[in-house]
Amino acid sequence: MSDRSLRVMTWNLWWRFGPWEQRLPAIIETIRNAAPDVVCLQEAWATEEADQLDLLGDALDMSAIRDDPMFHGGLAFGNAVMSRWPLERIGFERLPTRQGESGHRSVVGASVDTPWGEWPLASTHLDHRFDASATRSLQVRRLMELAAQWRGNCERDLPLILGGDLNAVPDSDEVRMATGRRPGVEGIVFSDSWEQVGQGPGHTWRRGNPYVADSAWPDRRIDYLLVSWPRPKPVGNPVRVERAGIAPVDVDGVPVVPSDHAALVGDFVVPRPGSA
Repeated sequence: MSDRSLRVMTWNLWWRFGPWEQRLPAIIETIRNAAPDVVCLQEAWATEEADQLDLLGDALDMSAIRDDPMFHGGLAFGNAVMSRWPLERIGFERLPTRQGESGHRSVVGASVDTPWGEWPLASTHLDHRFDASATRSLQVRRLMELAAQWRGNCERDLPLILGGDLNAVPDSDEVRMATGRRPGVEGIVFSDSWEQVGQGPGHTWRRGNPYVADSAWPDRRIDYLLVSWPRPKPVGNPVRVERAGIAPVDVDGVPVVPSDHAALVGDFVVPRPGSA
């Protein structure tokens, strides 16, 4: 941690797909090397007897909150926020389907007790279908409404940072809504940290990843670190964002790619000492 920035990581952990037992130590090592203060996770698995967050938290000395798991056949996946500081859940909601009903996609929000005050962060995972832009647009609109509540007073409080697998590219209707390029929710938009300070296309879904070599999708940037706006300038401005989790990790002499998604790691401006 730097006294001049908050480091946030977001990552889809690919549930228990592929060599999931071998991937766990690779995930732990990747997060440890990134040294985030807060991690937003998607597809974190749970069973009725165990929770991946407990394993990650013990290994990384971090606390965690998560959504309410929906178990099917004794297994569940969901969203979570982990932190090196104490945190508490401030909200959880299942996001709408195309019909406007409560679906299985969700968002979970946390208030993290940082050295700069209670900082709201959230983790989400939107509908994955290639043809589901209309559904994701409904989900983004609801995310914006919730973010407007969770961020507090936009003129003085710390902004909400949202990490998530949006399953949508930057020029999609749903992401353009989130970033203010088409009508959304009055009084709030999000800054896209990669758009501001990232280098290159920033693909987080990559056909070079062996787990997705046969995917029908092209290389795409579908994972995001977003910051609510308006916010007290310059607090929350991204100063750096990079990908992580691309290179294989040595696990007992075997190279293991941690997930089917690349992670994002970003540094955000914190309040200056003495600022109100």
